[in-house]
Amino acid sequence: MVVHYKCPNCGDDMGFDSQSGMLSCHSCGKKDNIENIPNEFITTTFAEDEAKEYHCKNCGAILLTEAETMATTCSFCGAGVVLADRLSGTLAPSKVIPFTISKEEAMSAFRNWCRNGRLTPKGFMTADRMKGIIGIYVPFWLYDLNSKIKVNALCTKVRTYTRGDYIYTETKYFDVYREINLDYIKVPVDASEKMNDELMDRLEPYHYGALKDFKMPYLAGYIAEKYTYNDVELLPRAKSKIESYIDSYIRSTITGYTTVKYNSKRVDIRKRHAYYVLLPVWMVYYDYDKSEYTFAMNGQTGKVVGTPPISAAKVGMWFSGIAGIMFIALRILSLIIGGGL
Repeated sequence: MVVHYKCPNCGDDMGFDSQSGMLSCHSCGKKDNIENIPNEFITTTFAEDEAKEYHCKNCGAILLTEAETMATTCSFCGAGVVLADRLSGTLAPSKVIPFTISKEEAMSAFRNWCRNGRLTPKGFMTADRMKGIIGIYVPFWLYDLNSKIKVNALCTKVRTYTRGDYIYTETKYFDVYREINLDYIKVPVDASEKMNDELMDRLEPYHYGALKDFKMPYLAGYIAEKYTYNDVELLPRAKSKIESYIDSYIRSTITGYTTVKYNSKRVDIRKRHAYYVLLPVWMVYYDYDKSEYTFAMNGQTGKVVGTPPISAAKVGMWFSGIAGIMFIALRILSLIIGGGL
């Protein structure tokens, strides 16, 4: 089933407006509160590993979508389409963070970000080579994790002192034991096979206080993907994301020693809960020097991540500048030491 949100005034397609947080008509500007629009309850099922054919109710065109697509735009009339049968049962997200940055704001922020690249080629900063910008709701699992930690370490305190003509070194040994209980709340892991994991990690943080109960109208006018991997499959990655924080916390509890040697360290991480949520991402595709660059922008905070091209000439100038500054500093220092200043 394909769900459109039609304007009661003029009948045109309505989409989610990131500025007002409401459904807005593209033609007459009428706005409707999303909380007053009930989700559709769909009972039809389909084979998830196959493509699905839909008919656009706005223009009648046939839409062929991949199994992971939950919301898209009709290629013929541009109408926002939500595929309701992919949002029922276990496929329905529990929460969503709506877009707060409009498409125009995203494009402007990206261009400003490009201009701030000190080592990017001049043409990259000035040329308008944006091939496309797409608003995507990316599926994430948010994990609540509990860590029970038991650590045994051999630590030393070393003291050096002088008595008479002799220098003494005193070493005291300590058997240190720590039992720690840590909770980590809402650890995010993107669940889409199509999205680059490193890129999605660098978009963090999102402000999870803005999570809303999921309603399909939030997706109108955007592309949305359903999860490729479930919460069990991605649990190892969620655990790996907190390992460095656990190690840092353990070290913070064993301080004041000269050396610390772990005899044993047992870390048991368990899932308390996992939430299936959709988080807003602007994907920007940029063409420069016969290559395409992909950038991502946090649709809530505006943070931009990606790897732009680097100008070899600018890098050379930068290193030359650093070398020149160091030469001048050393020259001044030698004059001061030699009494020339």
